[in-house]
Amino acid sequence: MPSKKALVRRPSPRLAEGLVTHIEREGVDVDLAVEQWEAYVEALRAHGWETVEVEPADDCPDSVFVEDTVVMFRNVALIVRPGAESRRGETAGVEEAVAGLGCSVNWIWDPGTLDGGDVLKIGDTVYVGRGGRTNAAGVQQVRAAFEPLGARVVAVPVNKVLHLKSAVTALPDGTVVGHIPHMDMPSLFPRFLPVPEESGAHVVLLGGDALLMAASAPRTAELFANLGYEPVVVDIGEFEKLEGCVTCLSVRLRELYA
Repeated sequence: MPSKKALVRRPSPRLAEGLVTHIEREGVDVDLAVEQWEAYVEALRAHGWETVEVEPADDCPDSVFVEDTVVMFRNVALIVRPGAESRRGETAGVEEAVAGLGCSVNWIWDPGTLDGGDVLKIGDTVYVGRGGRTNAAGVQQVRAAFEPLGARVVAVPVNKVLHLKSAVTALPDGTVVGHIPHMDMPSLFPRFLPVPEESGAHVVLLGGDALLMAASAPRTAELFANLGYEPVVVDIGEFEKLEGCVTCLSVRLRELYA
C-alpha cells in the first residue's frame, strides 16, 4: 500500500526575518502565519495524510518551508545542501525525521547546492530547476542518487522565480501547470496548461482528484474545478510574503516501505 505521511514543521518565531529574493519585503504577522499553518496541516489530515512534525528550528527563520530540505524518490531521502547558507541549519532535524521513518538517507555534498523546491517529480521523471539556489553540481548529484533507482533527471533553467516549483507543479494526470510570465521554457514540458494567476501554478496532490491550493488563486481554482478536480483552498497569505507556496510547507512521503 502507498504511504500517506507528510513532514511539516512549525513556523519559527523569527519567520518575519525569512529571505526574500524576487519580491519586495512586506511585514509578516507571525501569529496569523501560525494559524494559517495549522489550517494547512489540518487540510492534509482531513484528506488522510498522517502528519509528522519535524523538530522546530526556531533559530532558522525559513524553517517552516520544510520542502526545501529534502527530496524524496521512492524510499530514498536526499538531504539537500541549501543554496542560501543561512538555511543550512535546517537539515539536521529533517534528516533525523526521515531516518526515523525508515528512509534510506543520502546527501548533497559541497560544491553542490540543491533546494527541494527546485525538484518536481512526475512519475519517474525528476525535473530539477537550475537557478539561484541549485547549481550544476547539485543537479549532477541528483542524477547520481536517483538515476540508479530508475529516475530520468531533466534539468530546467530557472531565472524568473525563486524555485522551479515557484513556477510550475503538476496535476494528477501529469499535466504541468504554470504561470507563463514566471516560466523560462514551457516547451520543456510535454503536456502544459497555463493558469491565470501566479499562485495557481502551485498544487499539492492530496489523492484522488483533490488539489490543495492557495486562496489567492480563485480563477485557477475555478479552472481546475471545471476540469473535474476538487480544489481544497487554504489561506497562506503570510507565507506568500516570503515567496512560499502550498508545496513548500510539507514533504509528502508516498512510497515508504512497510
